[in-house]
Amino acid sequence: MSDVEQVVLLDERAGPVGTAPKSTVHGADTPLHLAFSCHVLDDDGRVLITRRALSKQTWPGVWTNTFCGHPGPGEDLEAAVHRRARVELGLALDDVTLTLPDFRYRAVDASGVVENEVCPVFVAHATGPLHPDPDEVAEWAWVEPSDVAAAVSAAPWAFSPWLGLQVPRLALYDTAARAAP
Repeated sequence: MSDVEQVVLLDERAGPVGTAPKSTVHGADTPLHLAFSCHVLDDDGRVLITRRALSKQTWPGVWTNTFCGHPGPGEDLEAAVHRRARVELGLALDDVTLTLPDFRYRAVDASGVVENEVCPVFVAHATGPLHPDPDEVAEWAWVEPSDVAAAVSAAPWAFSPWLGLQVPRLALYDTAARAAP
């Protein structure tokens, strides 16, 4: 068995068409591939946002949702979410819920590296302590979702493009929806 992390390549209809080593996929011509994003809440309803490590290949140093990742070939998406939470944040999750199953985006960072992903979005709850991997996360904070929405709106350049696209589509960040009985 290889230790090289593989990503699932997709056709334009989001059907799997093969795999490739993750280390070779992200560049100026990034093929469409499968990923996921997760927004994690604590018991007080705050969301965990993270600042990407400065060593990250794409969007180093920007603030983003709790974590993202790529499921391996044949790996269940929810299992991949749990795996990445442990690896990136040392965090256990419960109540993992798929909230945006068809989220897809393409973005180019300042260095010319392209993200081109079908990226289902999950919301989950944290259980236990947080132990971020410094190779993945430079900083982190538990924040009121309405404050995240306001910050993304006021300074979108300080956040990952996928977070900027996800916030308006997730009820988690809609203060009117959260205040409803």
